[in-house]
Amino acid sequence: MRIAIVKLSALGDIVHAMVALQFIKAALPDSRIDWIVEERFAGILKDNPDLDNVLTVNLKSLKINKMAVFKQLEVIRGYAGNNYDLVIDAQGLIKSAVTARLLGKRIAGFDADSIREKAASWLYDVKVACAYDGNTIDRNAAVLSEPLGIRIGREQILAKKPFLFFSHEDQSIYNYLRQDRLNIVLVIGSTWESRNYPADKFVKIAEAMRQNCLVIWGSEQEKHIADSMAAQSRYISVMPKLDLNSLKALIAKADLLIGNDTGPTHMAWALNRPSITVFGPTPVSRVYQTDINKVVKSASVVNPYKLNKQDYSIREISEHEIISQARAILSL
Repeated sequence: MRIAIVKLSALGDIVHAMVALQFIKAALPDSRIDWIVEERFAGILKDNPDLDNVLTVNLKSLKINKMAVFKQLEVIRGYAGNNYDLVIDAQGLIKSAVTARLLGKRIAGFDADSIREKAASWLYDVKVACAYDGNTIDRNAAVLSEPLGIRIGREQILAKKPFLFFSHEDQSIYNYLRQDRLNIVLVIGSTWESRNYPADKFVKIAEAMRQNCLVIWGSEQEKHIADSMAAQSRYISVMPKLDLNSLKALIAKADLLIGNDTGPTHMAWALNRPSITVFGPTPVSRVYQTDINKVVKSASVVNPYKLNKQDYSIREISEHEIISQARAILSL
């Protein structure tokens, strides 16, 4: 069976969907699975043994160059030549649904009550019902498995194998890891400012933990913040800019990751590494909580149907709550 998965973005959403691959491949070992993704996120899928091909598009380019649509249509139609038996749109957006429809004749996706852009469901032949405010990982598992006649249960997900893979990573990352201290990765950025835990509180966490805290960053603004944090604590070092391959390698070696609700933080869960995810204006239903993967949530009430980007309640979370969780996880 030839299967195409359409999950274009974003990083954390792709990670949450990837967990289904190992269970699909176990149930359908002879299946061939391709994944269509925005090219800037392709690295997160690279080297996954349960994927046959990672196929990229650049639909984001259409925002600045409308004429690029013709090139992207040509790319997608080229992929359609793979003659997929089933195309699964795990994104639930109109652009992903159109992409899926161009790729094949039999399309699966969420039903209209399970997604924000309800018109996308009009393009699906097989429709999966899954509450929009349900757990994000469960939703991804359902939409990717049910059209194939497979059920992925919570216990299976809790017992998952790590599913991010890397090769030929930047060897310089290992110069930052310490043998005499625990290595804690700090994820200080995200797509919204209101999702960012205050930098000064990250510094207080580093000072309290007294371990080797490594700050990762993705923009010059985040780099400036990271440098400022390092100047305030001898326990903080700033990592060089990392591609997704090297980021996977770093997180795989971390004793703990503490970060905002954003892609690199969720990578720790995917790698079965300890983590603390700090939530403000987004719902904790985005993650699984385990013995080693914990969350800290602000006091605000989140409406998953309409997120409030002006909710800065994450700033009110005490660093002591995170420090307590960290010490418990690390048995300090």
